[in-house]
Amino acid sequence: MGRSRQPTIHEVVERVRATLGEQWIPRIYGEHILTGRTRRYPLGASNHKGSVEINYTLLGIELKIGRRRLLVPDWATARYLSVFARIGVDAVAVPYDITRISSLADELESSWQRMMMLAEHYSEQRSARFTARVKSQLKARLREELTALGAGRPYPEFATSTKVYRRSPAPPGHQ
Repeated sequence: MGRSRQPTIHEVVERVRATLGEQWIPRIYGEHILTGRTRRYPLGASNHKGSVEINYTLLGIELKIGRRRLLVPDWATARYLSVFARIGVDAVAVPYDITRISSLADELESSWQRMMMLAEHYSEQRSARFTARVKSQLKARLREELTALGAGRPYPEFATSTKVYRRSPAPPGHQ
């Protein structure tokens, strides 16, 4: 009897992506985040190799990416940004409407956790090194797709509907 062929790293990555479907992080980012008003937030996480942590300090909440510390306004924003920091994105679009950030952070975090569990599940018959390479390739794929989607504008657009009224000419003798 012949042995069945083991899937390659690329095949496992594609299988994880297909399984996630609507929960694939670039899809969430493109359909739920970039469609609204956003502002660009520079993370500078492309060359970090360390961990990503959220810390409470006397000054507020900070996101620690490797050795760098970024002060963030609230817990939801820290959770939101931590997902993109783990992926290693340089800059990311943050929704201008702060009421949406918490639910988006929930969705992104659950997608991240599910992706990591699927990577382990689909490579459970393989070595730990193989699993680590699958996760690394998944992050690279996410980073590539998120970079292609872009990080939004540096500042949010405001719909200003100001009317310009023409001044009537001044009567003779008045200036």
